[in-house]
Amino acid sequence: MSEFRQDPVTDRWVIIAPERAGRPTDFPAEDRHFRRGFCPFCEGHEDRTPPEVDCIRPANSPGNTPGWTVRVVPNRFPALNREAAGPNGSRGLFQTMNGMGIHEVIIETPRHVMSMSDMDVTSVSDLMRMVCRRLRVIREDTRMAHATVFKNVGMAAGASLEHAHSQLIATPVIPQTVAAELDGVRRFRARNGECVFCRILADELDHKERVVWKGRYFAAFAPFASRFPFETWILPLEHAARFEEQSSEYLGELAEVLYTVISRIDSSLSGPAYNVVIHTAPFRERDDRLYHWHVELMPRVTGVAGFEWGTGFHINPVAPERAAAVLARDPVVPLSI
Repeated sequence: MSEFRQDPVTDRWVIIAPERAGRPTDFPAEDRHFRRGFCPFCEGHEDRTPPEVDCIRPANSPGNTPGWTVRVVPNRFPALNREAAGPNGSRGLFQTMNGMGIHEVIIETPRHVMSMSDMDVTSVSDLMRMVCRRLRVIREDTRMAHATVFKNVGMAAGASLEHAHSQLIATPVIPQTVAAELDGVRRFRARNGECVFCRILADELDHKERVVWKGRYFAAFAPFASRFPFETWILPLEHAARFEEQSSEYLGELAEVLYTVISRIDSSLSGPAYNVVIHTAPFRERDDRLYHWHVELMPRVTGVAGFEWGTGFHINPVAPERAAAVLARDPVVPLSI
């Protein structure tokens, strides 16, 4: 039976419609066969990217040479540019800003692999440490209000290169999604005196029906109002606003849960395209009670069509309770629709 569910943070409604799961096109397989051709991100091709701005490599190893573990370069085709100039302005209802911002590519491994499940926990931990480092550097630029770190895997998720990489885009304005979450946190705290994300986490761990994984510092679960089949959130168990302030011990466990959940998604859904997004507090938000950083992981096994675009309602054909039951299995049993 279909039902509407409301996200307790943003008040966004979704439709959970299990009856639609039987449609033959709901779960297309992502072709994970590598395309032949040159890859600028592979080790040994450092001269084919812009010069690196940060890197994890052995001490005294020269920059832009092989031997690195994680490498950060400016995006060759940036959405925004740190040096953008020109006036901001408005004409009637229409407002403009120059395209100033920062757009970096984080090359996650020297090996030519696609998914985090093709890496190892140590490599994912190195990636998380680099993300923290870049966020700490970029927040020193007082023009930047927020930075979003995201990962696209597979063509259906928007990836233009198959080599495992993430991107960081810093903007002078707070993104609409983060602003909506901040508004939701403020409203909930005003009514209930606590963080809505902390409350969600406590309820999920109490009821357990949507929990995928739990460790010492983190839990992963399928959110109650999941927009997509097998959407998974990862939250720190203790309230924390800023990803960039996490300790190495925390990042080590985050790497473990990311690797585990993505491996289970790959196993259960035959390697779908997916997106990973890190949601962290705006740089200039002074009240750390008003955000709870988290990671959102979204497999791309269904499309967004006219109804979704026209109404804002996402239709999810897999109840999060069912998705969590599949992903919590160890070893994973492939899903049969």
